[in-house]
Amino acid sequence: MVTKWNHNRKDQTMKLLHIDSSILGDNSVTRQLSAAVVARFEALHPGLEIVRHDLAADPLPHLSGAHLGGQAPAEELAQSAAALDAFLAADIVVVGAPMYNFGISSQLKSWIDRIVIAGKTFRYGADGPEGLAGGKTVVIASGRGGLYGPGTPFAFADHQETHLRALFGFIGLPEIEIVRAEGVAMGPEPRQKAIDDATAAIAQLQV
Repeated sequence: MVTKWNHNRKDQTMKLLHIDSSILGDNSVTRQLSAAVVARFEALHPGLEIVRHDLAADPLPHLSGAHLGGQAPAEELAQSAAALDAFLAADIVVVGAPMYNFGISSQLKSWIDRIVIAGKTFRYGADGPEGLAGGKTVVIASGRGGLYGPGTPFAFADHQETHLRALFGFIGLPEIEIVRAEGVAMGPEPRQKAIDDATAAIAQLQV
């Protein structure tokens, strides 16, 4: 992974934003993997400042017309502003993203709707969209019950990782890192092998 941290900024404390979105609690593979990613970066960078948002325990409301019009309750508007501010302030973003019904969780989608904001993380110009959120390292801890990687029969049904790649690329972060454990619902042995392989990949992460 290429270092994207801005070493020239005045505040030299690296900031990591840790997002979890699984609804499975302690049984979640992505929670296990995202925690391992955070631990890896903590070991590499003592003093790393970490902000964590558990979207299952503390969900963001889904977008509404009232929200878009600035008429949502003040608390909801403040939550949205805080989510965007935390994302913009982060040097590293770690996202636990399970696949649900071929896509991402609705909880994660609500968070995404708070960070993909015109004028903040992207804008449209004469040549089309331009991402404004570059300069961050993004790691996705991906978990899938089946097999959806390139060359598998159900690769066409992957609207989880493909969605996240498109989304982060759109806002200026095309080179995200995905640590994947798939086939975790195919039995105890495939599940453990997938977790072990993902854990080995996490041990090689650099930033």
